[in-house]
Amino acid sequence: MKTVTWLSPQDAPEWFPPLEQALDEPAGLLAAGGDLSPARLLAAYQRGIFPWYSPGQPVLWWSPDPRAVLFPEEFNCTRSLAKTVRNRGFSVEVDQDFAAVIDACAAPRPHTLGTWITTEMRNAYLRLHRLSQAHSIETWYDGQLVGGLYGVRLGGVFFGESMFSRERDASKVALAHLVTLCLRNSITVIDCQLPSPHLASLGSRTIPRVQFQALLREHISLDPLPLTLA
Repeated sequence: MKTVTWLSPQDAPEWFPPLEQALDEPAGLLAAGGDLSPARLLAAYQRGIFPWYSPGQPVLWWSPDPRAVLFPEEFNCTRSLAKTVRNRGFSVEVDQDFAAVIDACAAPRPHTLGTWITTEMRNAYLRLHRLSQAHSIETWYDGQLVGGLYGVRLGGVFFGESMFSRERDASKVALAHLVTLCLRNSITVIDCQLPSPHLASLGSRTIPRVQFQALLREHISLDPLPLTLA
C-alpha cells in the first residue's frame, strides 16, 4: 500500500523512499518533512524529486508520473516569439539579480491565492545560488527587470522552478534564451515538473517517470557549472 513517508531532519540528506511509493492521489506525493538544506535538495533533484508546499504545511516532496519535460531541440519558437526576441528591445542576462527573480516569482498574481515560494524556500534557493547550483535567466527592458525564470542546473539537466512576466512574452524570451544556453552548454533536458497548456505550446511533453530517471542517471553531475554562451 502506498503511503507518504515522513522524513526527519536527522535523516541522512540523501535518504528518500523509492519513487514507486509516490501516491496516485495527490499524484506524485512521496514524502513530507525533513529540511531544505543544500545537501537534501541536491539529493532530491538527483533522484527526480522536488519540494512543493504551501505556507503552514510541512515540506512536501513530489515525483509525478508522467513527468513534464522540454528537450531544447524541441522548443517551439513561434514566428511571433522570434520577432519579439529580435525587435522588442529586450536584453537577457544570467544571474545578474537572482534574488529579484525569485521575489518576482513569489509575488501575488491575478486569480491565485498566495504563493508556494515561502521564505524558507526562498532562502534555500538563494543558498543553492551562492553555491552556483541555482541560476536565473532574466529579461530586462530599459533597465527594469520585466521577466525571467530560475532553476537548478546539475550537469546536463536544468530543473525549472518558476517563471514570471511583467511585460508580454518576457518570460518566453527568458525561456528561449535558456534553450540557447542549454544547446551551448550540453544540457539535454529542461525539467518542467508538471504539464500545462502554456508549456505544451512551447514544446514540452510528458515522459514516463522511469524514462526521466534514466535521463538523470545518464546526465546528472553535481559539479557546479556556469551557464555561458561560449
